[in-house]
Amino acid sequence: MPKIRVLVADDSALMRKTLKSLIESDPSLVVIDTARDGEDAVEKARKLQPDVITMDVNMPKMDGLTALQIIVEEEIAPVVVVSSLTQEGSVTAFEALELGAFDYVPKPGGTVSLNIGAVRDEIIYKIKAAYEASRSTKVMRRLASAKSKVKIDTSKKIVTPSPVSVDFYAVAIGISTGGPKTIYDVLPQLPADLNAAVFLVQHMPPSFTAQYAERLDQYCQLKVVEASDGMQVTPGVVYVGKGGFHLKLRRADGGLKIWLSRIPKHMFMPSADVMMESVLEHFGPKTVGVLMTGMGDDGANAMVKIKQAGGYTIAESEETAIVFGMPAEAIRRGGACEVLPSYEIASRILRKVGVRRG
Repeated sequence: MPKIRVLVADDSALMRKTLKSLIESDPSLVVIDTARDGEDAVEKARKLQPDVITMDVNMPKMDGLTALQIIVEEEIAPVVVVSSLTQEGSVTAFEALELGAFDYVPKPGGTVSLNIGAVRDEIIYKIKAAYEASRSTKVMRRLASAKSKVKIDTSKKIVTPSPVSVDFYAVAIGISTGGPKTIYDVLPQLPADLNAAVFLVQHMPPSFTAQYAERLDQYCQLKVVEASDGMQVTPGVVYVGKGGFHLKLRRADGGLKIWLSRIPKHMFMPSADVMMESVLEHFGPKTVGVLMTGMGDDGANAMVKIKQAGGYTIAESEETAIVFGMPAEAIRRGGACEVLPSYEIASRILRKVGVRRG
């Protein structure tokens, strides 16, 4: 069986050597060459046509984000960004994903990461996932598509307190690999007066979710916040699950509040399944479940339960899903009332929940 051919781009000679050794420790991968900067990466990508490229960001001559744009526009190969993305600089991660990177792996310990081996499994896993996804040409076109219809709404968002009784809907969205780009097809298209509270679980490291929520808030008419324990649930707000905790709900002080919990133990924290089941417990048939691009099956079982309880469920179609894993499982298990491309999901949500009156 042919090996997956990888091009490694990093301005550090030590990191290039270390990454090559790390990647080739998996017998199914081979590093066909390395690049010392973005310009070198683009030239070698065009010449060698690798299956996957790992890309640093901070490089001389041409930085990694510029090289990424060129590679994605020319549909050469999927790019996994491997960079020293800390919480303070995490905006770079989102810029990379929005520009079309398949995924990212933060370097532990800085630009020249002496303990890069700590993320060996994650790097190898994401290289393989990028390769599998890119075997479909529509995925590369999807990654290359511009976010042209998204406009920043800088107007102040005012959220009115919710009544004691829950007389609005809940939209529970689970999304993973490819999500930071694909979600722009949905959330920015929903109006500020949506008659629903939106709960979003995106699989990502704990240090990234606050920045992720802030970035989404710039592009959405709805107010977007990172969920915090005890926060009151109101319509017209998107609650982003905090990394390292499950996003759950509970009754308190006569209202519905956010409950951050580390129980149950789960591969994903937050988990789409756990969030959706908690939302269903409180909203019942007024729950709209949405499962989008991502590897694995997180959320698929909850989608079945929402449908069985009389709620409405939407699975993203293979047409637009970067990775058709999570939504495919929901469909296979009978948990999807409807299967839609990402760009049609917002209008269907709006049709189901409507807008607030008065």
